[in-house]
Amino acid sequence: MLQPEPIRVIIAGGGTGGHVFPAIAIANAIREKVFNARILFVGAKGRMEMSKVPAAGYHIIGLNIMGMQRKLTLKNLQVPFKLCESIVSSKNIVKRFRPQLVIGVGGYASGPLVRAAAKYGVPTLIQEQNSYPGLTNRLLAKQVDKICVAYEGMERFFPPEKIYLTGNPVRNDILEAPDRVDEGFEFFGMSPQKKVVLVVGGSLGALSINQAVEKHIDDLLKLDLQIIWQTGKSYAEKAHQLAAGRKDLSIHPFIDRMDLAFAVADVVISRAGAIAISEICALRKPSVLVPSPNVAEDHQTKNAMALVNMQAAVLLADNQVREKLGEVLGSLIADEKKMDKLKENITRLYYRDSAKNIASVALGLIK
Repeated sequence: MLQPEPIRVIIAGGGTGGHVFPAIAIANAIREKVFNARILFVGAKGRMEMSKVPAAGYHIIGLNIMGMQRKLTLKNLQVPFKLCESIVSSKNIVKRFRPQLVIGVGGYASGPLVRAAAKYGVPTLIQEQNSYPGLTNRLLAKQVDKICVAYEGMERFFPPEKIYLTGNPVRNDILEAPDRVDEGFEFFGMSPQKKVVLVVGGSLGALSINQAVEKHIDDLLKLDLQIIWQTGKSYAEKAHQLAAGRKDLSIHPFIDRMDLAFAVADVVISRAGAIAISEICALRKPSVLVPSPNVAEDHQTKNAMALVNMQAAVLLADNQVREKLGEVLGSLIADEKKMDKLKENITRLYYRDSAKNIASVALGLIK
């Protein structure tokens, strides 16, 4: 008896963890539903997906593409030429691989590949992680068949008949954090008798948040807190010097076991990237969100406000964090009722089984 051919799926996009990790989660969910699915990733050369995707067990092709730099630089002269090259490459990839489904997750590589697929009549879906869509997805919206979103009210940007409210995929290891509390305290060498504050500024660190922690560290530790601090590589040496003799301060250039950090955290201080927020929502953590001002169209502030408007998080502007972090965090830690309220309200913003639901919508497009 002849075996049916495996379905062929391309997942395109990347650039940041906020695009790459949901893409891998969607791929894993497709594999769970269709065990012999052939999944090809298409990313941008030199970006993090070129290492993270193979580490997750998938093949990836890199496009020679880049985005416009915000500052004046000669590199911007290369952008249109690389875009044209990527459009040609995308058409060739679609013709060679013959996908039955293409999913775009945002980022530089998503645009040319999804557009090429739509032009050849391949069913297409995009996933938008943010409350304010990126330019790529806004441009693709009219051409794709379905759009999976993480926030309500996205009819402002996309055709309503195409929208599915699925939330953002969260990695399985993060979802399992509540079962790893004891392991987390042992891993970080901390006491269950004291509250723990987790400070993360993204994988590269955040200068304003780092400077704020440095400025207020004495006041924070007087609150009988323990602090797990992801500094990024560039700030690590200074932070390690600051930590000398302070047993309640755990310094990490990058936290590989974020599941264990979330497991023990009572409060999270974080940027407001889409995936960071999804993880905070999934684990019901009270948070102080400090949106990065260095992102397109200030979408991190819009992400944060989606929580703040529901009284599910505390907002602290980037230009105020150096002065006010100690005051804001101290006030929150001292107010158990407010902490409980944030936990209660944030639960309503988490969508379970996001990756599985996105996979179901996507696979439903295959004829």
